[in-house]
Amino acid sequence: MDAQTRVLVAYATAAGSTTGVAERIAGTLRAAGADVVCRPAGPDVDPGPFDAVVVGSAVHTMAWLQPAVDLLTPVAAGGRPVWCFSVGGIQPRGRLTRAMTDRELRRIAQSFPASLAPRDHRMFGGIIDMRHTPLWGRLFFRATGGRPGDHRDWAGIQRWAEEIAATLPEHRGAPAPVGPSGEPPC
Repeated sequence: MDAQTRVLVAYATAAGSTTGVAERIAGTLRAAGADVVCRPAGPDVDPGPFDAVVVGSAVHTMAWLQPAVDLLTPVAAGGRPVWCFSVGGIQPRGRLTRAMTDRELRRIAQSFPASLAPRDHRMFGGIIDMRHTPLWGRLFFRATGGRPGDHRDWAGIQRWAEEIAATLPEHRGAPAPVGPSGEPPC
C-alpha cells in the first residue's frame, strides 16, 4: 500500500460503542500508512476525495442508523472499494448466534443501495446496557447467552482492519482533508 492512500472511516453511533470501533479501525489503517479521516456520517461527509471507504453503524432493531444508510448512496456511486461494519448486541460465538448474526447482516444489507458491493460486512459486539430494554428483550437476550457489558472484540476488530489495510488501493491524488487542528479527525 502506498503511504498516501486516502481512506474515509465514517460511522453512525447511538451510545458511543461504534465510535470506539471506528477509531480502532482508523488507527490501524493509519499505522499501516494510510491517510485516514474518521468522522460521524452525516450529510456533510463527501466520500469523493477518498480512495477507499469504511462505513459502520450501530444496529438498532436489525437496522443501521439513518446517517450511515444515507452515506452509502454517494459511496456506491464512487466506484471505490468499500467495507461495512455493524455494531450490535449479538456476538457470533455459537451455532445459534452465528446464524442470528448472518440473518441480521443479510437484513441490514437490504437497506443498502443495490449498486453497493462491499468487499466485506462484519458484525462486532458493542456495549450492551439492558436498563431500558423491555422484559421480553432481556429474556430473549439471556436465552441466547447474552449478558450486559462491553462486548467489543478489540483483537477481532484489529485483525479485520489489518485485512483491509493489506488490500487498500494505491494512492490517486492529493491528501485527504484535515481537521481544524491540522490533524486528521479521530
